Amino acid sequence: MITHSYGSGTPVTLVAHGLGATPGEARIPASGLPGTRVVVTLPSHGSAPDAPPGYWDYGTIAADLGTVDASQAVGVSLGAGALVRLMSLEPDRFSRVALLLPAVLDQRHESFTVQQLSDLTVGPPIYVAERREALKRLSAAAEQLPGQVAVADASVLASVSTSVLVIGAVGDPLHPESVARATAAAFPRGELWLIDSPSPMITHRNDVRHRLVSFFGG
Repeated sequence: MITHSYGSGTPVTLVAHGLGATPGEARIPASGLPGTRVVVTLPSHGSAPDAPPGYWDYGTIAADLGTVDASQAVGVSLGAGALVRLMSLEPDRFSRVALLLPAVLDQRHESFTVQQLSDLTVGPPIYVAERREALKRLSAAAEQLPGQVAVADASVLASVSTSVLVIGAVGDPLHPESVARATAAAFPRGELWLIDSPSPMITHRNDVRHRLVSFFGG
């Protein structure tokens, strides 16, 4: 994992991307946030080296994210699941966390292939081409992640005092609405925002940015 920092001062916000995210896509949740934004690049993404054998495990990814000294965090899809695992282990680590498009909580996700992820990619042609190219490095992730869960039992999250904003999508087969609802409900200070779109990071990008800025502004 490598990191890139933007801005300066406090607060420091960790930003963890989803599987197959392009470098530009990974930075989207950090846009407009105050202080320092530390955007991670997971192995086999962007300029990061390929993942070592067996890397694609929520515990391993959570441990990587745990090396970043930050007071708040944003995670998208895979990054959201890894942050949930990290919070289950360190309930008081963050003051605020936003979980965008969580794909799994404590129930197993259906299997998927790199080709399915590629076929479901929508957006401007340049973005679609970049993401499909990025997915070519992730066959191991597609083999290892299905069947895994962020936490074995969501009840362990009852001890997390963090304010958690969960942003879910309606109609997204990879990020079910039910998972977003269950994730928000698992946290004592969880808040759910469901967007009526299967691709809210494209169709409601400005709305998401404004909501994140407002949330992290307190």
